[in-house]
Amino acid sequence: MARLSVNINKIATLRNSRGGDNPNLVQVAKDCERFGAEGITVHPRPDERHIRYQDVFDLKKIVTTEFNIEGNCQEQKFIDLVLASQPEQVTLVPDVLGQITSNHGWDTIANQQYLKEIIAVFKNAGIRVSIFVDPVVEMVEAAATTGTHRIELYTEAYAHNYAVNKEDAIAPYIKAAEAAHKLGLGINAGHDLDLQNLQYFAQNIPALDEVSIGHALISDALYYGLENTIQMYLGKLA
Repeated sequence: MARLSVNINKIATLRNSRGGDNPNLVQVAKDCERFGAEGITVHPRPDERHIRYQDVFDLKKIVTTEFNIEGNCQEQKFIDLVLASQPEQVTLVPDVLGQITSNHGWDTIANQQYLKEIIAVFKNAGIRVSIFVDPVVEMVEAAATTGTHRIELYTEAYAHNYAVNKEDAIAPYIKAAEAAHKLGLGINAGHDLDLQNLQYFAQNIPALDEVSIGHALISDALYYGLENTIQMYLGKLA
């Protein structure tokens, strides 16, 4: 069964909209774990429009499952933050400054040397590394030579096409996952996975280690409540 890591960026967005501390990010992280989440994910950005850098240190003190920090490793401030906070996992995402949300994986061929160097930095600090990739076998194969422990399959295309033709939507992900598993890479996944498409994805990617879900899960929690929603998502992974 794949682990469920809850991305709490949207909780931070709500908090920041009023300038106070409601909802309290630390308490929400504790509650997510108490309700069954097996990890907490954050994705800090330079403008701190949701997760603040101080949040990372506050969360590190209380997260008892897996703490996963996503972000743009081409920013020195992000590198320093990860090394100082020592999460269990860092997920490297090729964002650009001002990007609303992540929208593509690494070109692991063109960025091979850079990825080798930056992954070594985190590995030498004892942090597990995952890199964001599109479901392209060649990109997975090149990822395997960077030294990364895992890949995270970028699932927006799957989610977008699921309602149209779920067999076609999942096909490139099966091929990418098979290649990753054969090469000894762990497999994470995330972006636009939800209660409608998660179960089918998990059933067809048997080597799946972890999914990171934020926007859909937090949105569903407005209707179903946070505890019930987390249980519903765990049920889709069972």
